[in-house]
Amino acid sequence: AEQGREAEGVTWSAAALCLPASVPVATLPGWDAGWVAVQDGAAQLAAHILAPREGERILDACAAPGGKTAHLWALGATRLDALDRSAERLNRVRETLERQGGEVHLQAADAAETATWWNGETYDAILLDAPCTGTGVIRRHPDIRLRRQPEDVAEAVAQQARLLEGLWPCLRPGGRLLYATCSVLPEENEEQIAAFGQRHSDARCMAHPLTGQRLPGQEDMDGFYYALLEKDACA
Repeated sequence: AEQGREAEGVTWSAAALCLPASVPVATLPGWDAGWVAVQDGAAQLAAHILAPREGERILDACAAPGGKTAHLWALGATRLDALDRSAERLNRVRETLERQGGEVHLQAADAAETATWWNGETYDAILLDAPCTGTGVIRRHPDIRLRRQPEDVAEAVAQQARLLEGLWPCLRPGGRLLYATCSVLPEENEEQIAAFGQRHSDARCMAHPLTGQRLPGQEDMDGFYYALLEKDACA
């Protein structure tokens, strides 16, 4: 308000503001100093659901472009590792963190190929923002209706399952894994998680008011799906 920028608060986060009209991000007060970041509301929910706790070792398994990584750091994830299979895309994560002053260990690697990057020390929490068809962002990218083909869905489902299988051993007993997609297709979401649960008796879904399927436009957000899994402490 002091800078002459109109903004409103939101009900789902004490830290988020909604601007009534788009503006160039560099004109936002404190942008260069890292005071603010810009993400769709549904994407911001990830850090709030995972809710990093003091001292936890946390992995962001598919980090680029870095919005969720920086948000986790801002919420107190001081022992945070971030992976992305693309070294080029990982540069965007680095730029985002540098602007906001975040200190995160970055590594270019395929999260499912744990032998190439994991030292065997388990994580307390993992964020898997999985590659998907992107059908949840259709309100901003309507061309998705024309570009996506049935084989794209099958490919995404296989990749998601591969990542879930690869990352599960990296999670300590009693730890939690947040599975997320910006998709509205059940094959990528609830059916994917149900199939994973059938394969892993040590996995259970944790109840959380922000998980489940969110549709495009709901509360003026993108479509997103979240499932919070806990590994049996006796595993």
